[in-house]
Amino acid sequence: MSLDVYLTLEGYVPPQEPVICIREDGQNKQITREEWDRRFPGREPVTSIPLPGDTTVYSGVYSGNITHNLNSMAKEAGIYMHLWRPEEIGIKKAEQLIGPLSAGLVLLAGDPDRFRQFNPKNGWGDYEGLVCFVIQYLNACIKFREATVSVWR
Repeated sequence: MSLDVYLTLEGYVPPQEPVICIREDGQNKQITREEWDRRFPGREPVTSIPLPGDTTVYSGVYSGNITHNLNSMAKEAGIYMHLWRPEEIGIKKAEQLIGPLSAGLVLLAGDPDRFRQFNPKNGWGDYEGLVCFVIQYLNACIKFREATVSVWR
């Protein structure tokens, strides 16, 4: 099971170039063709061309995904509600996440050993994955401040 986060802007039309998505470290990730060729030489990827309104690859301006196995770590960093349940604390716009995610990232980065103890025993997801997820989501929130926030869990 995983958490999917979305930022949407009314009238946004996603790029029409083919994209390559893979599942890695408890997340769905988009990679370049060059990265695919380096990782999987001699194999052809499955690509998708996103269509306006297509939520399988894009949902608006940003989508991210992370395993539920990291929710205890997010709680320890004070960002569980902001990531998993933003609607319950009145989060509607990306700009409302900038402060809390920044503060959570400072906590995460400042004491890795404190948070690594929450690494799932099954190996699906880890501290580094949560840090990367928060950085990417925070950057998207900064870039698209007026975007609407939604989650699927």
